[in-house]
Amino acid sequence: MTETTYWLEHAWLGSNVEPGVALTVTTDGSDGRVTAVRTGTPTPPPGAVVLRGLTLPGLANAHSHAFHRALRGTVQVGSGTFWTWREVMYRVADRLTPDTYHALARAVYAEMALAGITAVGEFHYVHHAPGGTPYADPNAMGEALIEAAAEAGIRITLLDTAYLSAGFGKAPDHHQLRFSDGTAEAWAERCSVLKDRDHARIGAAVHSVRAVPAGQLATVARWAEERRAPLHVHLSEQTAENDACHAAHGCTPTRLLAEHGVLGPRTTGVHNTHLTDEDIALIGDSGTGTCMCPTTERDLADGIGPAVALQRAGSPLSLGSDSHAVVDLLEEARAMELNERLRTRTRGHWTAAALLRAASADGHAAIGWDDAGALETGALADFTTIALDSVRTAGPLPRLGAETAVFAASAADVSHTVVGGRHVVRDGAHALVPDVPRALADAVAALRG
Repeated sequence: MTETTYWLEHAWLGSNVEPGVALTVTTDGSDGRVTAVRTGTPTPPPGAVVLRGLTLPGLANAHSHAFHRALRGTVQVGSGTFWTWREVMYRVADRLTPDTYHALARAVYAEMALAGITAVGEFHYVHHAPGGTPYADPNAMGEALIEAAAEAGIRITLLDTAYLSAGFGKAPDHHQLRFSDGTAEAWAERCSVLKDRDHARIGAAVHSVRAVPAGQLATVARWAEERRAPLHVHLSEQTAENDACHAAHGCTPTRLLAEHGVLGPRTTGVHNTHLTDEDIALIGDSGTGTCMCPTTERDLADGIGPAVALQRAGSPLSLGSDSHAVVDLLEEARAMELNERLRTRTRGHWTAAALLRAASADGHAAIGWDDAGALETGALADFTTIALDSVRTAGPLPRLGAETAVFAASAADVSHTVVGGRHVVRDGAHALVPDVPRALADAVAALRG
């Protein structure tokens, strides 16, 4: 067993910032773990790797659509709604192949590592070739994403997504044919072939209540339950979805999910934006999580979800960058608080520590990495360091590190990212993808034609 000691100038240990922390970790592959945490270490031990700044547990991006990164800068201008944005998104999805998706996802996951993200929940529904014909390997697209994460040096939970219809009682349209397996049983058969590996875990997702017929929801939920796997679902992102669900089933999407066994402590509702009081109670009482994606929700004009009420009801909060209009979990954490301030015209809905937990420990739990997200003995040795001497972070006292991280810092301030005890990002440079901007530019250009 190989061990490395990191000396952390300042470290956030879950509730407070400690100066001078020595962290000993194993570095044997992706399963490198923390073996000792020693506080009160004012100077680096001999041979220790020195990390100046504030070190946090690795951040977890609990909701990602990697291919949406190709839309950045092209869909933010002009008028429209979520539904007009979706048409542009479909055109990009039509151009994906296993090779082009691998190249794009590798670059996107490298961008995440540069932002301090050590694990991603990839909500994956582009399964087949255009027209719906399966590839020779029916999981070629999912395997491309798993390999991309390995090459970018981060962990992934592939949330293989059932997407079977265009709406209530509607067959998939021509864009959606490549998303659909036809039935939930065929979806389950295909994704059962996918296997966990050191850096990757397999979970499940219901795209939405409009995309999986009510009679087939239980099949997806049962597949996840049998494997003790995370299960995610887009929930009430748009009022039009709520209206259509009422017309088809006489209830809200949340009630429909509850009646078919989808809600529960391993389930996370993504967005949870337009909810009734009963919906909030159903989500909280069942222990279902909530993944907020503030930068996407504001970009798409979705609205501000009731995150405070959900958490009070018992729903753990996590964060995601979703469409990657921005890849910055610190901004997502900050935006959740600031959105709530705008909505209520009052301040202080979460402490900085609570927001960091949503971005780290609770985010990891939401995507099935319960053993990550904390700087403690036995945890996976995944952590990230924020510089405290940038134009954004210089000035505040180091003991206010949690507040500085959430309310001042950005992804640009990440100097180091360590996964499994090994540097993936060192001094702001990615160790595995030498030129991330070029990789992103080339991958996006290939999709835009």
